[in-house]
Amino acid sequence: MNTDVKQILESVQNGSLSVEDALLKIKKAPFEDIGYAKIDTHRSIRQGYPEVIYGAGKTSDQIKGITEKMLDKGQKNILITRLDGDKADSLSSIPDFEYYPDGKIGIIGGMPEATGIGRIVVATGGTSDVPVAEEAALTAECMGNEVVRLYDVGVAGLHRLLSHMDEIMNASVIIAIAGMEGALASVIGGLADCPVIAVPTSVGYGASFNGLSALLSMLNSCASGVSVVNIDNGFGAGYLAGMINHMEVKK
Repeated sequence: MNTDVKQILESVQNGSLSVEDALLKIKKAPFEDIGYAKIDTHRSIRQGYPEVIYGAGKTSDQIKGITEKMLDKGQKNILITRLDGDKADSLSSIPDFEYYPDGKIGIIGGMPEATGIGRIVVATGGTSDVPVAEEAALTAECMGNEVVRLYDVGVAGLHRLLSHMDEIMNASVIIAIAGMEGALASVIGGLADCPVIAVPTSVGYGASFNGLSALLSMLNSCASGVSVVNIDNGFGAGYLAGMINHMEVKK
């Protein structure tokens, strides 16, 4: 694979290939097939961030094999989501591996320096939403973002949220995480001048329908600038927020 990239760069050097065509070829570079997984080793070139490992449903050996191959290919930071404690214990021998049980996140290589254009605020309606919030916050931090956590600031006690107006008004992206009726996203959407990513959670009593009620409320938000990800999808919200916080003007 390194030979292929070298040939592309040599073609640019001798003038037989334009910079634009070379970039396109590099973005189309192949994956690494290890039998049970096809690792997208050039995703960071195409999308700005490398492939993330979804831990649920994979065995410990499969996760270890994927991480070892990614490290061999020069990936410095690896994010593993939905990782339970038993699987995390089996990965503890990997250098620079750290497990964050609250968000069920494993990170190899440590947290990178924050390079985003601003701060990402992660707010929850209640303490029960924290596991989803930590998945979002850790994902964003692993992508090189500064994250401010505002937990348990739901609409049942609106004064708790309003005491953090400085953080809300100075954020570049806000992730609003709530179960029950999911009203937090609309309230924040009506206060903030930045994109708001709403995350419904499966927290709530019977008629919340495991997050469906919050999902529908957020989809029907009357506040402009609110987008919605799937139920309990903290990773998706953190990833999207990280991309927004690293946007550059494309000419």
